[in-house]
Amino acid sequence: MIAVLSIVIVLLLLCILWQYQKLHNHSRQLRYIDEKLNSILAQGSHERLLLFSTSPELQTLLTDLNRLLDVNHRGTVERVKLEKAMRNMLANISHDLKTPLTVVLGYIETILHDESMPGEERDRILQTIHQKAKEVITLMNTFFDLAKLESGDKDIPLSRVELGEVCRRNILSFYDILSAKGSEVQIDIPDEALFIMGNEEALDRILSNLLSNGIAYGDAGGILGMSLYSDEDKVYIEVWDRGKGIAAAHQDKVFERLYTLEDSRNHVYQGSGLGLTITKRLTEQMNGTIKLVSQPNVRTGFTVSFRRLKF
Repeated sequence: MIAVLSIVIVLLLLCILWQYQKLHNHSRQLRYIDEKLNSILAQGSHERLLLFSTSPELQTLLTDLNRLLDVNHRGTVERVKLEKAMRNMLANISHDLKTPLTVVLGYIETILHDESMPGEERDRILQTIHQKAKEVITLMNTFFDLAKLESGDKDIPLSRVELGEVCRRNILSFYDILSAKGSEVQIDIPDEALFIMGNEEALDRILSNLLSNGIAYGDAGGILGMSLYSDEDKVYIEVWDRGKGIAAAHQDKVFERLYTLEDSRNHVYQGSGLGLTITKRLTEQMNGTIKLVSQPNVRTGFTVSFRRLKF
C-alpha cells in the first residue's frame, strides 16, 4: 500500500513539474512576443514574429499578431504616401495660384506708378488682369468641385443617356480649336444608339477634360480621335492621340490630385492637375471605370467604360 502511494505521489510530483515547466515556457514565450512586438512597433520595421511553439493557442495568437502587423505596415506606407501627396498638392496649389496673382500684382503696380500710360496700353493691361483673375477663380472652383466629389456632397442624379449624341456634341465643341491648330480629327461613333445610366453634365465634363488633355499633350502628334464602341455588357468611350504620351513611370499617378508632368509647368502645357482626378471621380460616381494606355508618339488613349443598358 505504501509503495502504491509512493508511486502516486511521484507521478503527481512529475505532473506538477511538467505543468510548471510548461507554464514557464509559455511565460518565456509570451515575454519574447511582448518584447519583440514592442521592438517592431518602436522601430517601424517590417519584421514578423517568428516563434516555434507546440501550443495551438500561441500559434493562433502569433498568426493574428502578424496579420495585425501587416495591416499596421500597410497603414504606415499609405500614411507616408498620403503625406507626400499632400505636400505635393500644397506646392502645386501654391504654384498655380502664385503665377497669375504675381502677374496681376505686377500689372497693378505698373498702372499705379505710370501715370502717363496711354489709354490703349492701360486697357490691354486691365484685360490681362481680368483674364488672370478669372484663371484663379476657375482653379478655385475646380478645386472645390473635387472637394465636393470626394466628400460626397455633390449629388449626381443618374438617368438613361444615349452616348452617341453626347460624344458628337463634345467633339464638335472642340472642332474649331483643332482646325485652327491644323490637327486631324478622327471620329468613330456608330449609328447604333448606345445607352447607359449616367448624367449628361458629368459626361460632358469628363469628355471635355479628356479632349482638353489630348489637345494639350497630344498636339505634336497632329491627330485627335474619339471612339465609341460596345460589347455585350459595357459601352466604351476612348479619347486618343499620337503625341508624346505618358511614360510608364507616370501612368499610375496621372489621376492623383494635382499631379502634373514636369512640362505641364511651362507656358505650352499649363494645367492645374485636377482635370483627370475629377474625371476619374465623376466616372466612378456613375459606376464606371477609366484606364490609360500610352505608347509615346504612337498612341495614348484614355478609355472610360460604363455598364450598357439594353432597353
